[in-house]
Parts: sequence; C-alpha cells; structure tokens
Amino acid sequence: MNRRDSIKALGLTAISTSVLIDACKPSETKTDTNTPQEATKEAGREHWEIERDKELHSETFFTSHEMATITVLADIIIPKDGVSGSASDAKVPEFIEFIVKDIPEHKIPMRGGLKWLDLQCLNRYQKTFAEASAKEQIAMIDEIAYPQKAKPEMKPGVTFFNRMRNLTASGFYTSKIGVTDIGYAGNAPNQWQGVPDEVLKQYGMQDVKI
Repeated sequence: MNRRDSIKALGLTAISTSVLIDACKPSETKTDTNTPQEATKEAGREHWEIERDKELHSETFFTSHEMATITVLADIIIPKDGVSGSASDAKVPEFIEFIVKDIPEHKIPMRGGLKWLDLQCLNRYQKTFAEASAKEQIAMIDEIAYPQKAKPEMKPGVTFFNRMRNLTASGFYTSKIGVTDIGYAGNAPNQWQGVPDEVLKQYGMQDVKI
C-alpha cells in the first residue's frame, strides 16, 4: 500500500481541496485589532473568519493518545520516501485536528473509528493500535484498507479508514511538502512575444500592425 497506489485509489476528489485550503489558513498572531497592517495581512478575509480561526486553534479535540494513533495511521497511508517527507512531516495530524473542529460531522466518526481500531488491537494483541508493533499495525490495516476484500465484520473499520485516508491525502496534498511532491510549480512569469506568425497568417493578418 505505497503512496502512489494510495493516491491512484483516492483520485484526490473525496474532499474539496479548495475548501480545505481556505479552512486551514493559519491565523496570525497580532497585538492590535483592525489595524491597517492587520487588514493588509488578512486581505480578502472577513473579520469573523479570522476570529473563527483563532477560536478553533485555541480548542483541542483529540486526546494525546488519539493524536498518536492518527499520526501512526497517517504515516502508514503516506510514508516518507525518496521524493518527500511523510504525512506527519507535512503536519497532517494537526491538519486533521483542525478540520475535525471546523467540520464537526467528522468528530463522532473519527473518535468512534479510533476506538474501534483500539478495541480490535486489544482483542488481537492485548495492545492499542499505537502500541502495537509495525508488523501488527500493518496486519490490522490490511483488513480495512481494501473495501472490496474486507470481511463483512470489518465494515466499521473500512468506513473509518476511508475517512482517515481521505483526510490524510487532503492534508498532505495541500501542504508545501505535498505540492512539491506532485511537482506543481504554479503560475510563472512569462514574456509575451505577440501572436505567432503562423496564426496571423492563418487569419490573413500577417501584414496588420498592432
């Protein structure tokens, strides 16, 4: 279950990237309120958006144990390789913490899924998922990572892992590391040389001076 196979399966369409980018713009620390400098830094953003970001960043949803589990899962989904860092290197666990607070419908499914995963591992290995060995963790994930192959009793885990995988991919590929990983260069300055001669000739405008 390497990075390339994972991303091919996802199609990177499960969650709107543009929505997630907007949702995860970090708030800046400021000493004054509504100053011209602040307005310049936050151009294009409403005051309520800035305040909401501050509020969400001040809250904590996941416990330290849940965050440790999310970190292990994220790095299994997108591990470090010769091209780029891992999901945790790209701050994906922090991204997931923010998104779950920003989109509350994720809260119950994520917390419930993490508990389901721990119970499965406790029954099998007498350890939580985060405490299990790497081999045990992969064995557990193999049972829920492939929906078409999963056993019926693994359906809750499949549903949870699908959500976890979607959030991980969305967080990674909206980060600086992820954007570099796919080779996206963005817009670049160019020099306009005018309409190509062959195009002007096609429309009989080769002698027209603009």
